[in-house]
Amino acid sequence: MKTPAELQRGPVTVGTVRGFFAVLFAVTLLLRLCHSRLLWPDEDYHLAAAIQLLRGKTLYRDFWYDKPPLSALTYALAGAPTGWALRVFDSVWILAICAVAFRFVREMFGDIEALAAAGLIAFFLNFDLPGGIIPIAPDFFMVLPHLLALWCVWRAKPLAAGGWCGIAFLFNPKGLFVLLACSLLVGDRWTIRQNADDDSEPLARRVLLGVLPLLAGFLISNAVAMATLSAQGAAGAYVDQVWKWGLVYAKIPPVASSVGDGLRRSLDWCGFHAALVLGCVWCWWRGRSRATRFLAVWAVVSFVAVASGARFSNRYFLQLLPVLAIAAAHGSAVAFADVARRRIVMAIAIVALAVPLARFGTRYAILARDLATGRETRWSDAVLDRDSRVVSAWISAHKREGDTLFVWGYRPDVFSYTRMPFASAFWDSQPLTGVPADRHLTESISLIPEWAAANRRVLVESRPDFIVDGLSRLNPKLAMSGFPELREWIGSYRLAQTTELSLIYERAGR
Repeated sequence: MKTPAELQRGPVTVGTVRGFFAVLFAVTLLLRLCHSRLLWPDEDYHLAAAIQLLRGKTLYRDFWYDKPPLSALTYALAGAPTGWALRVFDSVWILAICAVAFRFVREMFGDIEALAAAGLIAFFLNFDLPGGIIPIAPDFFMVLPHLLALWCVWRAKPLAAGGWCGIAFLFNPKGLFVLLACSLLVGDRWTIRQNADDDSEPLARRVLLGVLPLLAGFLISNAVAMATLSAQGAAGAYVDQVWKWGLVYAKIPPVASSVGDGLRRSLDWCGFHAALVLGCVWCWWRGRSRATRFLAVWAVVSFVAVASGARFSNRYFLQLLPVLAIAAAHGSAVAFADVARRRIVMAIAIVALAVPLARFGTRYAILARDLATGRETRWSDAVLDRDSRVVSAWISAHKREGDTLFVWGYRPDVFSYTRMPFASAFWDSQPLTGVPADRHLTESISLIPEWAAANRRVLVESRPDFIVDGLSRLNPKLAMSGFPELREWIGSYRLAQTTELSLIYERAGR
């Protein structure tokens, strides 16, 4: 069997790398443009918040936002795009992720593995979820700083690694697991860089030279964020909305959640990503190098992050994708280097990748056809978005300059399509009912009944010009009329229009 050094087989020419990334970007952009007419759950929430930032409002202080700040801020810096511009943004972000993965893996293993890792990440970021697209939301945003943090650990730059961990955390609370992975690895990598042949460095010195700068970098980035929020008068609201609400949400999973369900979801994910799993098996079975041990520790911590909260949502597995793609790239290169097994390896890889390609490739074709012909996409995944576009078109035709909007339910896409200002600090029903969006279509048990009632009393002080009730028809137990604080308030509005799933109210006497 060839050694890791022999596996580099290169270097690959600059022209080859440029051509690879040009094709990668072009294919990703083409696929993403098929979705240019739609907004998907998760991305629309952060886009709606970004639109309010562009209107001069402040996160947490002026409106409820239960996620760390960087997703909304990143979209705001991009202009809160929708349509084709949003899909260009998606493609650029994916390109950045793949470029970092390429540079990281080239240093760790070599050019061939680097190209394979970038290609696998791009493939599964385009062919991964039932909706046919992974929207760029906190779990997706965090992939980039996640990779940058571990790359800095590999390069023995603990302060920079800690800074990227802090940025990951400001995208997603699960950035703490990125910090944990870096903490377990940074001391070892510092020793390797200083003296590659001597592992006798005292543990205390490894901690001093590795973990302490790592923590310092993490604290610096978060201290800057907290200082900014404090200066804006938003620090207390940030703690309430992101942490108080977030911890209640994390502590109480949906009724349908169970250990068996988590195991089934994990096995389903592994089967669908068999190309990664098989490559990883070969990587860790045949490899006993520092690099493979580094990847093993990283993978274990990443899976713990996926399992935390016991939900096992498909998007949570994005925390595991980068490390498995890197390990699979190396394992595949090792297996492919054995000439006797080369044809078998190629056949297995083709079959394993053909499953997700066949599963979602047809969906891209359907979307492209619908986009070209102007037909509505009839998927169940797109039902809410279709209704939101009908609602938004009606409101846009009847609104006046300066009109405000409130939505009952979780329909942030209405704000993204209309680009209207929020009428109050509350712009969806989650903080008003205490029922999270991932269960409010089927459940009605409030996680925070007293807090939600107090929030409803604040809501009725506002006078939005339009109210969209996007929940009552879907879950009558959470109808607005069922809450005493809201009955008189909604009674001052007239029902102006109905759609398949929504009721549109207009302020009486407007």
